[in-house]
Amino acid sequence: MNTKKKVGFYTLGCKLNFSETSTIARSFKDEGFDRVDFNDAADIYVINTCSVTENADKRFKTVVKQAQKSNAEAFVVAVGCYAQLKPQELADVNGVDLVLGATEKFKITDYLNDLSKNDLGEIHSCEIEDADFYVGSYSIGDRTRAFLKVQDGCDYKCTYCTIPLARGISRSDELQNVLHNAKEISSKGIKEIVLTGVNIGDYGKGEFGNKKHEHTFLELVEALDKVEGIERLRISSIEPNLLKNETIDVVSKSRAFVPHFHIPLQSGSNAVLKAMRRRYMRELYVDRVIKIKEVMPHACIGVDVIVGFPGETEAQFLETYNFLNELDISYLHVFTYSERANTVAASLENVVPKNIRTKRSKMLRGLSAKKRRAFYEGQIGTNRTVLFESENKEGYIHGFTENYVKVKSPWNPELVNTLHDVALTKIDDDGLVRFDFVKEYSA
Repeated sequence: MNTKKKVGFYTLGCKLNFSETSTIARSFKDEGFDRVDFNDAADIYVINTCSVTENADKRFKTVVKQAQKSNAEAFVVAVGCYAQLKPQELADVNGVDLVLGATEKFKITDYLNDLSKNDLGEIHSCEIEDADFYVGSYSIGDRTRAFLKVQDGCDYKCTYCTIPLARGISRSDELQNVLHNAKEISSKGIKEIVLTGVNIGDYGKGEFGNKKHEHTFLELVEALDKVEGIERLRISSIEPNLLKNETIDVVSKSRAFVPHFHIPLQSGSNAVLKAMRRRYMRELYVDRVIKIKEVMPHACIGVDVIVGFPGETEAQFLETYNFLNELDISYLHVFTYSERANTVAASLENVVPKNIRTKRSKMLRGLSAKKRRAFYEGQIGTNRTVLFESENKEGYIHGFTENYVKVKSPWNPELVNTLHDVALTKIDDDGLVRFDFVKEYSA
């Protein structure tokens, strides 16, 4: 009879959270716990929280209710960014037993001697200044790709962002440890590694718990490219001022790094960028896009943009819209500005009404669809390599080319987690791309 305690995990938010949930899950396994699906009955539920969007706050309560439905007596633990920023708020949610802040989340199993339900949520949360040590992590097991964390925290002071409050100062993993984790991931048959962090272009800083640099992001990219067995490496998101021309050149000639960049812009208006305290002007962003397209014409470039920042006028929004419209980019991630406590932006005047924020967001989402379509159309007739995903989606298997074109084909389990050369042929009604195998492939 299995008397092992069962634990279920739920992750809200970013790729970095997914990699950290996986690491926390492995620590439970080491302590003799069985991991189960979050929808199954478990003794403990761990919810890794996010604080970036208004919606994530609300979703937390829904996830707690979901856990209680599966087992009303289960011990519920909240960790992550929201747990660091507003521990009391989470502890007050009915059903939450334990809230762990930024430094405690990786020592979670130390807190689990007594799994009896608490009348009130117990909080173990540090002052964020104490979050100065680095815990490496990567996610594995539920995807054809793994998220490998190389950096944590942020020293930037963008006026809209709570991440430095939630994750502390910028600090990095040691290069040897990153390479070790990368080898470990590839030895498990995972074909793609996505580098992740809060501000990965800042990699190297804080490798010794101080600001001294031994390695740079460029050196990290060069070293990872030499690791045998890794088929694909992808850079998740990198600040434009930290994406150097040398790095772009290395990626263009690389064995494993794919031609896909995700570069936050946030606004196409220099006045708004200044109010946000971003560390570049729009002209630098244009230079980066031109450089990428010069050495990798087929590269995919994704852009983060925030609409409705306090004081953003209609003219400044249109400046952003026209700037992006003319730029050779492939898709947008559009964020509607939402006020966060303890940020400079929350106290700024000339607040943009919610209905106008929503309208601007819709306009940019429409532009994103148009940009993605144009990018896909430009790829029809080319040969690419596809890595196939593991899910059967209504009778189809999906996959991504190295330059992030999403393709589909009738479901074939033998294709899961394999790489194939294909010729892209046409865009389907749902916007995904159809293809032919370059070499005859038969199941």
